[in-house]
Amino acid sequence: MKKIGFILTLLLVGFLGHSQQNSNVQLQDSVKQFQSQQRDGSSYFNSGQRLLNTPIDKGITLGGYGQIDYNEPDGSTPGKLDVHRLVLLFAYKFSDKVSFLTEIELEHVEEIYVEQAFVSYKVAPSVNVLAGLMLVPMGIINEFHEPTTYHGVERPNVDSYIVPTTWRELGIGVSGNINSASLKYQAYIFNGFVSYKDGSGVLRGIDGLRKGRQKGAESLITSANFSAKFDYYGVRGLRLGLAGYFGKTQTDDTSIEESTVGVSMLGLDARYVYKNLELRGQYIYTDLSNTNAYNVFNNKDLGSQMNGAYGEVAYNFPLNAEQQLTPFLRYEKYNTHASTAGDLAKNKAYDRDDVTFGLDYKVANGVVFKVDYQLFSNAVVDSDTKKQFNAGVGVWF
Repeated sequence: MKKIGFILTLLLVGFLGHSQQNSNVQLQDSVKQFQSQQRDGSSYFNSGQRLLNTPIDKGITLGGYGQIDYNEPDGSTPGKLDVHRLVLLFAYKFSDKVSFLTEIELEHVEEIYVEQAFVSYKVAPSVNVLAGLMLVPMGIINEFHEPTTYHGVERPNVDSYIVPTTWRELGIGVSGNINSASLKYQAYIFNGFVSYKDGSGVLRGIDGLRKGRQKGAESLITSANFSAKFDYYGVRGLRLGLAGYFGKTQTDDTSIEESTVGVSMLGLDARYVYKNLELRGQYIYTDLSNTNAYNVFNNKDLGSQMNGAYGEVAYNFPLNAEQQLTPFLRYEKYNTHASTAGDLAKNKAYDRDDVTFGLDYKVANGVVFKVDYQLFSNAVVDSDTKKQFNAGVGVWF
């Protein structure tokens, strides 16, 4: 608790030091520009990108987001109330070419993470070099996970079990926009998932690669991994993404061949806004090599292929200039045992379907109340469908 108090004190001091009127006006202008771009769907900024694009010559900018959730599984009581996450971001612009961004997250009031910490150097109008702890560009939610940017209290499970959100690693790369082609590009070299550490395997069938995220915490690196994404925004209201990630997992014992697996991941995503209608969807496919040897050596059940997809439809009912009601429906299908190697049988419980429907009520730009109901099922014969009621509030500033 002392550590949390110390960090919160530092963040409060940083906030007070930033409360200069001129900077606040510039930041508000940036927010208005962002909101306008979000409405037509032609351009998207997450928290970090928004701060880095704040129009100031030099100095610090501040942002953040958070959510408080209520979850009640199967209609049982008591339910659970949780300050799920509170995130503060700081960006410092050294010059018109060099900036630094860091993101500090507190989860469940007790877990502290550094979610991003990188330097951005603009070497040309359409070329930025980035180095540090960064989000891996795969799918939609891993980069755009502020609670006012997606529908429903909880993030889609495809982005938890298959991607897996929030996925960030240490690396270096380039990004930029080629406006003549309506194309945003990103390309990075990262350290990869850890698969073997302290004498035991880490990865497993139920959640695939999720336990292998290193998050920049004394990360192992035995081989470099390549990540890239291209986003096309040439049609008003439409955003199309194509992402790839290729490499090997990391191990603390390179003499054991069975301690690593190869990873090839491909992702397709789409977002479309037409007047008050919102559509979005994505598909993620992952192929893992050497899983039979890995499972036998580590007594694990890691699948050799995983996939997941979802489609979502929402409709906005404006109440006034800022407020709106948005009912939505999302269907997800994801399988961490889409294929298995050797004698490992597919676990049908890992072949899952989710249906989520609910209502978002945006009371102001940056503040939303949410309520939804979820149905969870799997491919096991005669298995019961699990149900869950969720409610929450999300903020982004």
